[in-house]
Amino acid sequence: MNVPLIKILAPFVLLIVTLSAPGHAENYAQYGPKTFTTTNKWTAIVAAYEPEIQAIDEAFAQLTDAKIEQTLTIKGVKYQVGQYKGEPIVIFTTGISVPNAAMTIQMALDYFPIERVVMMGIAGAVNPEFHPGDIAIPERWYFHDESVYVNPDPKKQGEFVLPDYYEAALNRYKARRKQDPHSPAYENFGYIHPEEMAVIKEGWDEPKQMPYFSATPKLIELTKQAIAKIEPIKMPSGHPINIKVGGNGVTGSVFLDNAEYRQWLQRVYNAQVTEMESAAVGQVCFVNDVDWVIIRSISDLAGGQQGKNVENVFDGIASGTGTKLLLGLLDQIILAYPN
Repeated sequence: MNVPLIKILAPFVLLIVTLSAPGHAENYAQYGPKTFTTTNKWTAIVAAYEPEIQAIDEAFAQLTDAKIEQTLTIKGVKYQVGQYKGEPIVIFTTGISVPNAAMTIQMALDYFPIERVVMMGIAGAVNPEFHPGDIAIPERWYFHDESVYVNPDPKKQGEFVLPDYYEAALNRYKARRKQDPHSPAYENFGYIHPEEMAVIKEGWDEPKQMPYFSATPKLIELTKQAIAKIEPIKMPSGHPINIKVGGNGVTGSVFLDNAEYRQWLQRVYNAQVTEMESAAVGQVCFVNDVDWVIIRSISDLAGGQQGKNVENVFDGIASGTGTKLLLGLLDQIILAYPN
């Protein structure tokens, strides 16, 4: 049945006319997140799942100069609002994996006057020099599983049939690496070919591909100061842990327990640790112009054990060592961010 084009377009024309009518535009002011005028902005203290947030809660419960004043549950997420040594904080759990982290961080930035985000949690070691309980504070975070899955080339053994757009992207990546040594040294992992997502933020005319997100230099420096001032952190056995500030971390929606893939992450991203939330936290903070840093305590060597992964043995212990550094960092933040 042939339908006149004017009948198809009529509803859309009416909508455009309605939206452009005099007096309509000012109604848009009711939309969007709240704009905060608070002068004493907050620190968000974030973890991904239960053992991590439990370690934070237990540490706060033992402090006389920290308190939770109110607990709010919004869209299923519990936010603990309170004070740390007189400064406002909000503590919450993102949930595990990239979409949960992105969703809950953006929600928190929309709901509360947050100026900085400090995340603490466990991670799998990529660098085999790490042991359970050791701590990494990477300067940069990458998504490692943003990828193109392709077929093998039937005419060329060991090669793959790549889409034209991806071949063009690879050329851009190679050219950029000559200018930015932190850009990944991309290579495929079998049929998996790594790619980058495009990111948009206010002030940009179009999305840009981002190879990584950089933690706030000021918070990285404050972490170094905290390490110098706190008591040495030890395992329950009394063995001192190692703390590494700097380098790269990688995030993906996978629990990594494969040695070959871990070695690939070292080659491509020069990664120290791997987990499932941090790059998403970094992206959201980057888009919102919010300071951020991630503390990751080692629970296992990803794919490095003989037999079953031992993450469940060390997640509580690793969360405890990370929390000790978190508290030291909060002390430095209070001094460095006067309100």
